[in-house]
Amino acid sequence: MCHVTSSNQLIRASVVERDLQQDTHSFTARSLNPEKMRFHRCLCGFLLICVTLWSSAVFAASYRRPNIVLILTDDLDIAIGGLSPLNKTKKLIGDAGISFTNAFVASPLCCPSRASILTGKYPHNHHVINNTLEGNCSSKAWQKSEEATTFPSLLKANAGYQTFFAGKYLNQYGHAEAGGVEHVPPGWNYWVGLEKNSKYYNYTLSVNGKAQKHGADYNKDYLTDVLANMSLDFLQHKSNYQPFFMMVSTPAPHSPWTAAPQYQNSFNNTRAPRDPNFNIHGKDKHWLIRQAKTPMTNSSVQFLDDAFRKRWRTLLSVDDLVEKIVKRLEVRGELDNTYIFFTSDNGYHTGQFSLPLDKRQLYEFDIRVPLMVRGPNIKPNQTSQMLVANVDLGPTMLDIAGLDVNKTQMDGMSFLPIMEGKMNSSWRTDILVEYEGEGSNVSDPACPLLGPGVSECFPDCVCEDSYNNTYACVRTVAPSANLQYCEFDDNEVFVEVYNVTADPFQLTNIAKSIDQEVLEKMNHRLMMLQSCAGQSCRTPGVYDPRYKFDPRQMFTSHSWRLSRLRQKMK
Repeated sequence: MCHVTSSNQLIRASVVERDLQQDTHSFTARSLNPEKMRFHRCLCGFLLICVTLWSSAVFAASYRRPNIVLILTDDLDIAIGGLSPLNKTKKLIGDAGISFTNAFVASPLCCPSRASILTGKYPHNHHVINNTLEGNCSSKAWQKSEEATTFPSLLKANAGYQTFFAGKYLNQYGHAEAGGVEHVPPGWNYWVGLEKNSKYYNYTLSVNGKAQKHGADYNKDYLTDVLANMSLDFLQHKSNYQPFFMMVSTPAPHSPWTAAPQYQNSFNNTRAPRDPNFNIHGKDKHWLIRQAKTPMTNSSVQFLDDAFRKRWRTLLSVDDLVEKIVKRLEVRGELDNTYIFFTSDNGYHTGQFSLPLDKRQLYEFDIRVPLMVRGPNIKPNQTSQMLVANVDLGPTMLDIAGLDVNKTQMDGMSFLPIMEGKMNSSWRTDILVEYEGEGSNVSDPACPLLGPGVSECFPDCVCEDSYNNTYACVRTVAPSANLQYCEFDDNEVFVEVYNVTADPFQLTNIAKSIDQEVLEKMNHRLMMLQSCAGQSCRTPGVYDPRYKFDPRQMFTSHSWRLSRLRQKMK
């Protein structure tokens, strides 16, 4: 492959040549000995060649570092068929690389999850707990404590990557109390950030800190297409002498589910899947799930079916975006040296356990996400069952860039060895999932019987969230166990446990029938993970052969939880 010399190299080489020429001229003026003159000129020429070759070698080493593209969707599930409309994406990324069947998020809500992606940390370490400014979503405190050490910042500062962002960042980005759209997070050479939450029309973008308002003209304003075009512009005009990181964060398939005109009549006969957990009562689950009305009203079912179709329609434009980016990289001769990641910030549900539609819950449909990657040294048509989480995305990309993840404060770990087929037996067996529930301080006038403390309520008074919908889970995937263990931070210390192999739809909570020793080990492991940071988040889990359990080392500050748990399980 032919490499073009950079302008900086040319400048350096011309300066060396000028200095050598000046030395030659001064030497000639001092001596008329032809032999010495020839020797000196040969020496000067040799030095010039050495300097030029050294400069070219340094440049070539930088140029060979892989490029990285992250395409992040908004609310895209995998459990209820979210990948079905994305045929081009599955072909161009999944079939061309590796698909992870056990990819999870650290929290099933947009802002905490996106903060985990950017920082490589669990929510208890980055302190973003919900989508509000008060919940630390894109707040001044977040900007001060975390933004300078996100993985894009490290790629730019420590690995020389040029960085590009386009789309939804964090839900409160652009808020007047957090610097407005003038605030450009550190770590980005080119910044196109959406003000606040996902929209398709009538939105404002921050283009390198300057507001750019958009209307409702499809040809100029449809956000998914705008992001695609801006991404192509970046690829066209970026420097060819540095590796690049590009993050494209689409609004789809988040509400308001506005499809492009050409796709508005697609999937007219599609409806939400009627899986075994669809429209049934979660009788052995947390009270918030038990309060859902079963069976759902016909109007609720019609509403969620319509929303399901609209979600799929918006994804067709995402599929086009992926195709455009991959094809442009191919035309530019950069595809073979580029890793492309495709994933989502959380899953989604439409009617599972009679909850109409949302995320936020601990079940597979909300915490499991698609993850597909193609790139150098990744063989095509691979599927991996290894357990990965969105806290691993940053560490993996730093690893690709040649940076040492252990020198950061990230909780996740690089799964690059898995993708390259170099994984040994030391991969993790569990991850942490955390969520802090939200509720209103006053009762909903339409649903007075529910009282205060609930939120995200539908017209038939089925609520998707509450203050005490606050939980933490250990999600285990090991050769001998596929288990989910969750505790709620409420007066009951309510526990839910699922054997996901035997019960993939999580119909039966086995908390009261599980072996007491397993219960105590999982309780201990959960408390450990909830207080972990960095390397301690990557210690062996309960079903790892290296795991050691010492009941005497129980957390004294949490001992009341275990005693309450033992009483509850009797």
